[in-house]
Amino acid sequence: MACPAISPGGAFLSGVLGYVDCQAQAIGQGGYQALTAPGSIVAVLLTGLLTIFVALFGYRMILGQTPGTREGVLAVVKIGVVLALATSWPAFRTLAYNVAMHGPAELAASIGGSAGLPGSGGGLVARLQGVDNGLAELQRIGTGKPLDADEIVGPTQPLTPQQQQQQYQRLQQLQQKPRWDPTRDATMLSQSRTLYLTGAIASFASVRVVAGLLLALGPLFALFLLFDTTRGLFEGWVRGIAGAALGALSTSIVLGVELALMEPWLIQILELRRQNIPTPSVPTELLALTLVFVLTLLAALIATARVAQGFRMPAAMRTAASRLAETLRERAPQAALAGAEQHEIADPRTRAHSVADAVAASQRREAGMTPPPSAQLAHQGTTQAVSRDIPVAAPVPLGQSYRRRTRGRVSAGASRRDRNA
Repeated sequence: MACPAISPGGAFLSGVLGYVDCQAQAIGQGGYQALTAPGSIVAVLLTGLLTIFVALFGYRMILGQTPGTREGVLAVVKIGVVLALATSWPAFRTLAYNVAMHGPAELAASIGGSAGLPGSGGGLVARLQGVDNGLAELQRIGTGKPLDADEIVGPTQPLTPQQQQQQYQRLQQLQQKPRWDPTRDATMLSQSRTLYLTGAIASFASVRVVAGLLLALGPLFALFLLFDTTRGLFEGWVRGIAGAALGALSTSIVLGVELALMEPWLIQILELRRQNIPTPSVPTELLALTLVFVLTLLAALIATARVAQGFRMPAAMRTAASRLAETLRERAPQAALAGAEQHEIADPRTRAHSVADAVAASQRREAGMTPPPSAQLAHQGTTQAVSRDIPVAAPVPLGQSYRRRTRGRVSAGASRRDRNA
């Protein structure tokens, strides 16, 4: 939209504030719509990052890291928030734009209305412009010469020796009288108006322009919510929006207090000056007053920024990754222990089979017997298949583990003796 330009000689303060507010709203709305347009860089990043996020979630499930119910719900919520902030202007306008741009004015109207601050119900900029007009008039007509003071006027042309003597005698006579310097008063009035304009415009423009810029970059910062490593950028964006909104609220309240103090006081000063009554103390008082409120505005902005820094994401979203890692670390020893117990249960059976087979083979080797018939082996296999007990070798009669001798034992020496005989 086309914002109204500042016209020379017109209402300077209200023109600048109106132009800044118009530009801030145009930046916030137009920038968002430009970044979320089809084919923009944010749209491409949104598609790519969502694909990566879903792929990583699926790979974790394939690798056995099944997420819990809470983590699954948080993942769905994050995707929904990102899509709402990065693609839907009505949702973004309700959640962020109206809060940052129109929320401070509504809160200031509620707070200032109950406190009776001027401009809380509307027309704050017009009343600020009224005070600036009063300062400009006071600067034009001056504060007036005190009745009991002499004006300090510099020499305009060379003086003759007689005139110099008269000037010297006059200065000696005026040593006991106060002296008034109109140049100093005009300078102080000019500085006072400069501080007033600077404080009002700088405080208002800083929070409005910053809010508009952050709102324009909202779709980009919304993408950082998907991953744990970039979630801090999203938190910083929310802190910036909150700080700008709170800064606009505090600026409206402080400017309302300044108006409540300066409006009636300045009206009385102008009435006195229109009656040609001097006000010699006004320049110093006005300079101190405007300087105090400039420092108050700066302190309010710093305080609201510190308050906005306290924003943190919910603990459930910030600790989801750490909880998943702890769960995996707890499941790993349990799985290893379960595997060891299963191995210990299966291991005795394996050793029993080995021992039984070794004993059966040793008995057959010592007995010199042939392997049992296939029918017996089939019977043993069927028995082992049916029963899960430890198999045993074929039964052998007691005392028949070794071959029985049918003749006496004769040594080799006895055999040679019998042959020689």
